[in-house]
Amino acid sequence: MINEIYKNMLQGKSIIRELSEYAAIRGKEIGYDNVFDFSLGNPSVPCPRNYTDSMMGMLKEEDPMALHGYSPSLGIESVRRAVADSLNRRFAMDYEVKHIFMASGAAGALAHAFRCVTRPGDEILTFAPFFPEYTPYVNLSGARLKVVPADTKKFQINFGALEEMMNEKVMAVLVNTPNNPSGAVYSTETIERLAEFLRGKQTEYGHDIFLISDEPYREIVFEGADAPYVSKFYDNSISCYSYSKSLSLPGERIGYVAVNPRCRDAEILAVMCGQISRGIGHNCPASSVQMAVARVLDETSDLSVYETNMNVLYDALVRLGFEVVRPGGTFYIFPKALEEDAGVFCMKAKKYDLILVPSDNFGVPGYFRMAYCIDTKKVRRSLPVLEKFVKEEYGL
Repeated sequence: MINEIYKNMLQGKSIIRELSEYAAIRGKEIGYDNVFDFSLGNPSVPCPRNYTDSMMGMLKEEDPMALHGYSPSLGIESVRRAVADSLNRRFAMDYEVKHIFMASGAAGALAHAFRCVTRPGDEILTFAPFFPEYTPYVNLSGARLKVVPADTKKFQINFGALEEMMNEKVMAVLVNTPNNPSGAVYSTETIERLAEFLRGKQTEYGHDIFLISDEPYREIVFEGADAPYVSKFYDNSISCYSYSKSLSLPGERIGYVAVNPRCRDAEILAVMCGQISRGIGHNCPASSVQMAVARVLDETSDLSVYETNMNVLYDALVRLGFEVVRPGGTFYIFPKALEEDAGVFCMKAKKYDLILVPSDNFGVPGYFRMAYCIDTKKVRRSLPVLEKFVKEEYGL
């Protein structure tokens, strides 16, 4: 008999993927330039030239057995050392090789982190709005994801709701900053308050509570945003990172787990990740990609286009009468829909070939997400269409 859990999941496919697939089909009909697809968070700028040059050089010069062979279970040691050194330089941390585990993107990093610090039946709290895939990521690990309602004024943490939902079964709190889908960046004040809250609850409950920080957008931060490195503020913290956005390498599936050297069992958590891989098969990222990334750790793609696009869209949305919190980073913006049902709102937008993602799966009804990782010229061309949609459907 087949597994009913995964069979039932076929009825709940990702709305983001469904809309992206629709946009691709529609693009074949009318030309993709005429489809204003804000659905999928796929980086729109090329990876750094140094990464490409490094990969090409290695293919010509490196030992093929090292380049294409299996990496060690925890990742290539020289790469892990380079990652630790980079984090220490940039954020004044004290990571060592033993605290780094190379993973297949942030998803792979999270899959290991959840299993490191929870057992079946334990709870993990996260904050709305949240990336919808957190639900299967957590629940299929045996733990249970619980979502703290949003603070829709600023999309910082709703501490009143957190206090109400906190209980002895919570073994980890999951944060995503800069945030998908809101673009909000948790401020130093927010992280300090969260750290103090968790330290108090650890004392009250008599067990560790880990802070897991999902950070694939860490380098996409806009002017004036206060974007602290989360692990500096709380000892029992684990950073989960991906180079998908900073280096525009989503297809390479490369990232890492960084265990705070001051956390409980810091000496063994990364090693445990290697054992977790034996159970989930989510191990040994490509050796060549690890080696190439290690050569460009302190570089990024030209990420400035995302702030340009954000400013263009934010100004237009405000002018058209939308309620919207100005993003501090990422390449997402999260306005309030012009009617209560965001699904209906986004269906109406499709008639104008505007592909917008309704917010229900993000844990905040009545909003929609726009992923503006597209060419700036196309963003600007979308504005008259957006204005026409708002005027004809809502009389604004």
